[in-house]
Amino acid sequence: MAMQQTLFNMVQKALILISTIFLFTTSTFAQQKQEMFTVDAFIQFVKQFHPLAKQANLQVDKAAAELLSAKGGFDPALTLETSNKTFDGKNYYYYTNPEVKIATPIGVDIKTGLENNGGLFLTEEATAGKTSYLGVEVALAKGLLMDKRRATLRQARIFQNQSEQERLKMINDLLFDAYVAYWQWAGNYQLFSIYNKFLQISTDRLRLVRIAFQNGDRSLMDTVEAFTQVQNFQLLQTEALLKFNNAGLELSNFLWLQNDSPVLLPKTYVPDTVQFALQTENQVLDQLITRSTSENPNLRAYDYKLGALEVERKLKMQSLLPVFNVKANLLNKDYNVIKGVDAAFLQNNYKFGVDFKMPLFLREGRGEYKKTQLKIKETNFELSNKRWETENKIRYYFNENTLLSQQITTVQNMYKNYSLLLKNEELRFSQGESSLFLVNTRENKVIESLQKMVELRIKYFKAKYATEWAAGLLR
Repeated sequence: MAMQQTLFNMVQKALILISTIFLFTTSTFAQQKQEMFTVDAFIQFVKQFHPLAKQANLQVDKAAAELLSAKGGFDPALTLETSNKTFDGKNYYYYTNPEVKIATPIGVDIKTGLENNGGLFLTEEATAGKTSYLGVEVALAKGLLMDKRRATLRQARIFQNQSEQERLKMINDLLFDAYVAYWQWAGNYQLFSIYNKFLQISTDRLRLVRIAFQNGDRSLMDTVEAFTQVQNFQLLQTEALLKFNNAGLELSNFLWLQNDSPVLLPKTYVPDTVQFALQTENQVLDQLITRSTSENPNLRAYDYKLGALEVERKLKMQSLLPVFNVKANLLNKDYNVIKGVDAAFLQNNYKFGVDFKMPLFLREGRGEYKKTQLKIKETNFELSNKRWETENKIRYYFNENTLLSQQITTVQNMYKNYSLLLKNEELRFSQGESSLFLVNTRENKVIESLQKMVELRIKYFKAKYATEWAAGLLR
């Protein structure tokens, strides 16, 4: 009897210690004014302030800067050539030639300028005095339909559209990681809440069993059995709290303020457990694949890449043509180039020239054109492979999501049945027809089903958002 009393005193002291730890852990967490942090509010934070989201927006800004740079190829250019030589008291020559040249999108360059030349030793082709000119330079073969400047501008416009797809791709990846982190956090909180609830139940049961033992209605082993269950839930609760806190730190990786400073998730924030328990209807698989074909940034980027290669193909096509440029200038005295212009004037006041060049074998041009054609074929192969991989990835996650939904339904039914068995066992125990060992066994089965349900829900949400991520639809 003395041994039993000693064992009982040890159990009682351990119970007081466990109760103290339990009350400290739960009361500290519960006394804090908790605030629900919904998934929508979290994702809005990520979209607005996360550095990767801002970096994604920079892709569009960089492409706009590239487009502005490409437009610079058509900026009017002002040049000035001047030269003056005086030696031994003699003015040998002076030349002053300001010129404005305007490049047009149709491949015609317009230029106009003034000349003021003089001195004792002018070159023979220079005209003394003040003159003016207005001229054009036209490529009639190579460069007529496409040249480097126009190709660069067209590709810059294509790359600007492509940069939007790069932005969407970065956002798609970022949001998927953010959703996974949130639901992992929510699942760990759910487990902590479950263990917390059953720790309270087992602690109350231990107290009642201890009273029954003091009254002679229960054996000492029943108090040990009840105490062991308390210890088990205390261990599970502590482990769940650690995982919940660590998941909160993982979630903090996505939390940033407007001034680009990171922020830790407040201890008072708790996830939306109501939404965690919901199961949304799956989208139709064929519709997902169709939307992915037209909206997936990974696939659309290939379309723009092919567009840029098509511009390059047209440019390389020009390499197969000879250089045949025509230059024509209208000349006039003084600084009014169009003064007195008529048919007779045009016949006697002009400067005309032709540039012609044609490689005899065209090997360079044919090689460059062939390389571009091969690039287009290669990109089309990549696009076909990427499209098929994407479709199968969507099917993979869609099937996983559907199966997990079915498993959740099965586990929910298992939980209901285990709960019913536990209530029945508790009733029999209260009537003295069962043992605390069977009650604990039934209770552990209920806990296992709840654990499985939480794990499946985390996987369910991950597969759900993985399906949209594979389709490139997270925005």
